[in-house]
Amino acid sequence: MKNKNLIAILLIGIAFIGMLTPLARADSLVKTDFEEESFSKTVDYLDYVRAYATLNGIQTPQDFENWHANMYMTYVNNSGVKLLYAGLEDITTDESAYLRIPMQSFIMHYKTNENNRDVILSSTFLMLMAFNETANSLYPDSPDKNDVLFASFSLGFDLAALSATLPVLNSKTETIPLTSTNKFEWTWGMKYTNLTALWWRTWIDPGNPRYQNSWPLGLTVYDELTFTYKLTIDPGAGTATLQENHVIGRMKHLFIGIIPLLWVYYNSTGSYGMLGGKISDETIHNYIQNNGLEMSIVNFHTSVMADHETYSKTESGQSVTDSEALVTDTSIDTYADDGEKIFRADFGTKKSYNLYNYTEDPTETEFETYDSTTRTTKIGGFSGNAGLFAYHIGLMKFLPAVVVHMHPALFAKAASTIANMSRANYFYTVAYPQYSGYRVEQDPTFTAYIAASQSSTPSIPAGAAGLVILAVVIIAVVIVAAVLVTRRQPIRQAS
Repeated sequence: MKNKNLIAILLIGIAFIGMLTPLARADSLVKTDFEEESFSKTVDYLDYVRAYATLNGIQTPQDFENWHANMYMTYVNNSGVKLLYAGLEDITTDESAYLRIPMQSFIMHYKTNENNRDVILSSTFLMLMAFNETANSLYPDSPDKNDVLFASFSLGFDLAALSATLPVLNSKTETIPLTSTNKFEWTWGMKYTNLTALWWRTWIDPGNPRYQNSWPLGLTVYDELTFTYKLTIDPGAGTATLQENHVIGRMKHLFIGIIPLLWVYYNSTGSYGMLGGKISDETIHNYIQNNGLEMSIVNFHTSVMADHETYSKTESGQSVTDSEALVTDTSIDTYADDGEKIFRADFGTKKSYNLYNYTEDPTETEFETYDSTTRTTKIGGFSGNAGLFAYHIGLMKFLPAVVVHMHPALFAKAASTIANMSRANYFYTVAYPQYSGYRVEQDPTFTAYIAASQSSTPSIPAGAAGLVILAVVIIAVVIVAAVLVTRRQPIRQAS
C-alpha cells in the first residue's frame, strides 16, 4: 500500500500542488541596471515586456495579459566585460498551469584583445538527453542519429489532449546568490531539486528531425539539476574565463511504459507494478545499467560581430559548424573572419567527470572518475525539431532584447542570430558513458579574449529608445506565436 500511495502521489497529487504554488515575487528590470557594476534579481520577464509595451504605446495581445515567466538574472560589468546570465525559474499561464523547464543562457559583450572590436557571445543549455547505443552507432559513448534517443524534459508541455493526469510540477528552484571577493571573481548559479521530467523518443537526423509526441516513454525524477558559474576577469592577461559546472543528480523515480496501466515503476528498492505490488528486486540503477542507458547534455554557442562573420574550429583546424567532430581532448576556438581569435571553449582541461554511486555510498561523499565524450553535432537535428523545443524557442527569442542595454549597435544582428538555433556556431553534446542513474559532476571552461584596457559602461545613446520599441514588438510576436501555443493547438496570431 505504501508503494501504491507513492505512485499516486507522483502521478496525481503533485499536479494539484503545482497548480496551487504561488509565483515568487519578482523585481523589475530597467535600463539603468545595466550601468551598475553588478545586479542579481528574479525578473518576471513578461511583466518587463508589458511595461515597455505600455510605455511605448504598443498594444499587447489579450492572451498575453496574465502570463508570467520568472527568470533569475545576474549581471557583471567590469573591465569592459558585460555578462548577463538568465535561468528560468517557472512559468505560469492564465489557466494557472505552473511549468518549470531547466533553461540556462548567458550573453557576454566585450571588445576583442587584438583589434578592439565588439563581440556578443551567447551560450545556451538546451536539454538533458538519455540514449541507448545500437549496433549501428556512429560514435561510441556519444548520442548520434543511429542511437535510440530520449529528450529528457521537465513538464513544460500541455498533456491535456492525452486524456491523462500527469504531474505538472514536482520540483523547486533555488537561486545561488551572485557574490564577489575582489571584483574580478564572481560566482552564482541555480539549482532545480526533485526535477520531474518526461522522456520523449527523439530523432536528430538532419534530414528528418522529429520526436514522438503521442505519449512519453518514461517519466523520471532527478534529485537535482544544478548549474554553478565562476567568472574570472584578468584585464592584464586580456581574458575573461567562465567555468560552468553541471551537476545531474541521481534518479530517484523512474516510470517506463507506453500507457499508464502498463507502466513499471523503479526506485532504489526494486520495481513495482502500477497497483503497488513488487515485481522484482531490479532497482532503478540496475535497470539503467542493464539496458545500457547513458546520459548527456546538449548545449550550443553563437557569436556576433558588427562588421565581421565568425567561424569555429578545433585546435587541429577542423570546422565544427554543422559538423560532427570529437572534441573530448581538445578545445573549440572561435575567430573573426579575418583570423582574430575571440573565444575558446576548452573541454580537454576537464574531460573527466565525477560519478557518485548512491548504492555503495548513500552519503554521496565518495566518487569515481571517468572520461566524458564531447562531440559537436549537426545543427539541423536539433533546430529542425521546432515542435519539441517550442518553449525553448519562445523564451530564447526575447533574450537578445537586453543587448539594447549592453551594446545597442549589435542589437539588430544579435536579435536575428543568437536567438536562432539554426545560426549557431556549433552544437555540442557532453556524454557520460558510465552512468546507472547516479549523480554526475563536470565543469567545462570558456575563455573570452578581451581588450587589456577597457572603459566603463557607456550610457544608452539617444537612438536606443527606438531599438527598445522594436525589441518589444519582436518579443510580443514571438511569445504569442511560440510560447503561448500548445503542441496540439494552432498558433494564435497577435491582434
